Amino acid sequence: MAFQVKPVAAVIALSWVISMQQHSSCVNGEPKVPCFFIFGDSLADNGNNNLLDSLAKVNYTPYGIDFAGGSTGRFTNGRTTIDILSQLLGFDNYIPPFALLNSSDILKGLNYASGAAGIREESGRQLGARISMDGQLKNHEITISRIADILGEKKAKNNVHRFLYPGVKQWLAKKHLSECLYSVGMGSNDYINNYFLPQYYDTSKKFTTEQYAEALIKQYSEQVKKLYNYGARKVVLVGVGLIGCTPAAISARKNGSACVDIMNLAAQQFNQRLVSLVDQLNKNLTDAKFIYINSFELGSGNPAAAGT
Repeated sequence: MAFQVKPVAAVIALSWVISMQQHSSCVNGEPKVPCFFIFGDSLADNGNNNLLDSLAKVNYTPYGIDFAGGSTGRFTNGRTTIDILSQLLGFDNYIPPFALLNSSDILKGLNYASGAAGIREESGRQLGARISMDGQLKNHEITISRIADILGEKKAKNNVHRFLYPGVKQWLAKKHLSECLYSVGMGSNDYINNYFLPQYYDTSKKFTTEQYAEALIKQYSEQVKKLYNYGARKVVLVGVGLIGCTPAAISARKNGSACVDIMNLAAQQFNQRLVSLVDQLNKNLTDAKFIYINSFELGSGNPAAAGT
């Protein structure tokens, strides 16, 4: 599933990035943040699913027909919102996918997003392999270890003993990561590729939409806190969009309406709890900043309610 990127959305999204940087200096010609890490699904995936045994991969035409790199695995004809943000942030190149871990620019960030991935491990299972939020966090652990080694080697060159204890390297990595921007957008597939596919999943039998939103946020909360424990201090949490207004949703549920209301209601129930989670995180983790992006309102054409 992919939505067309609206320029206004990218501009608004940049506004919260700049707000995060309002207390820091920015050298002309340098990125507004030193590094950018992305967690998400098909809306942000830029090639992580290419080598997976999955139906949720798009490294073929017509995907990428308007993108300079061709069919790279982006679920769109051109750039993703993340690509646009990377450019607006001042990065010379797009943030590479984790699948290209050997990238020399690993200190500038990586994209872990995976099409069909969700907060829950089983979400998207019917499409084959994908990298869930827990899997993306594990990949970030690998990245952190690499960053610790890189920064440790640089520091050791100025150290008379030419050796740094592991704890020092981890501290250097955490210090670096605390300056990075994190974009996390999960939840859509827990509905469109889980809850609203009763032929594959039993979650709609176990939970009401309210109960399911509660269960998702509880699990999501632990995942976001784990990201914080890894060193993240500038985190953007993107809400679930108008999942009931996608072509697939409308064609599958012919109810005479332009959109599937129950799916959009479920998304709103999730988003309401996500807002509360962001408030709670900001209250309890005072050395960090969490921002909520209201992609539901962005999709409905109300940019004024984009972020909190």
